[in-house]
Amino acid sequence: MPKESCALSVVALPEGTVHRASISPRLRVCNSFRQEPPPPTPRPFRFLPADMAACARDNEGRSGCEHYTRGCQLRAPCCCKFYICRLCHDNNETHKMDRFKVTQVQCLGCKHIQKAQETCENCSNVFGEYYCSVCHLYDKDKKQYHCDGCGICRIGPKEDYEHCLKCNLCLPLSLKGNHKCIENVSRQNCPICLEDMHTSRIGTRILPCGHLLHRGYRCPLCMRSVLDMSDQWQLLDDEVARTPMPLDYQNMMVEILCNDCSTRSTAPFHVLGMKCESCNSYNTTQEGRTQSHP
Repeated sequence: MPKESCALSVVALPEGTVHRASISPRLRVCNSFRQEPPPPTPRPFRFLPADMAACARDNEGRSGCEHYTRGCQLRAPCCCKFYICRLCHDNNETHKMDRFKVTQVQCLGCKHIQKAQETCENCSNVFGEYYCSVCHLYDKDKKQYHCDGCGICRIGPKEDYEHCLKCNLCLPLSLKGNHKCIENVSRQNCPICLEDMHTSRIGTRILPCGHLLHRGYRCPLCMRSVLDMSDQWQLLDDEVARTPMPLDYQNMMVEILCNDCSTRSTAPFHVLGMKCESCNSYNTTQEGRTQSHP
């Protein structure tokens, strides 16, 4: 594609067109004090992430980037630029790299460009201890395996995981038949940090309600507690007992909904929280009006 030109046209006047006598002394004085604009500050040379990654080496002499340890860089099929990995590409471009469409790599040792493969055809450099020809993932050995159900590589060992067909996600064997299935549960963004959970390199937490999230103590979708909060509820019991309400509020009752057991009940109002009479949880929401009892 031809580059667009935005240069201004400058017309040079022949010498003698403007006579010195035609310039007034006042104008000559003004011109003598006029300062030329300072030259632009040169921008420092900045390495592309691929260049930095090619220079970075771990303790065993293997090159890579902050995301992966590998001996090659990928040619992005979208812009034909070389980056160590798709994450380095996505962090520096305005578009995403499709890992599945990568066809060429460049050896970081001899700089030979070749088809995506496990070993350099020119210098026999091994690009990664682990290589997936589908995801074009090169990395050191972390017991990775490619899951056809997930469509991407997972960190194993493979024998410790099984793909749940309904959840459409690889789950530990300890959760086989011991979790609440939600269809395509990982095919959505984390409700807290809004990042994709299915392809994220951040570990996800499986909540008792079946939903997933990256962090937090209760599910932001159904508000149920993630962990066993019984110790925390006991501390709140003690704090409530040490903090009596003013006389005007001591007999006030409120209608609440427990987010943990879904029980609706009436509980004494307290600024520290209202306790569910069914499961003793303080993870409750005030639902009805307050009522005063004599």
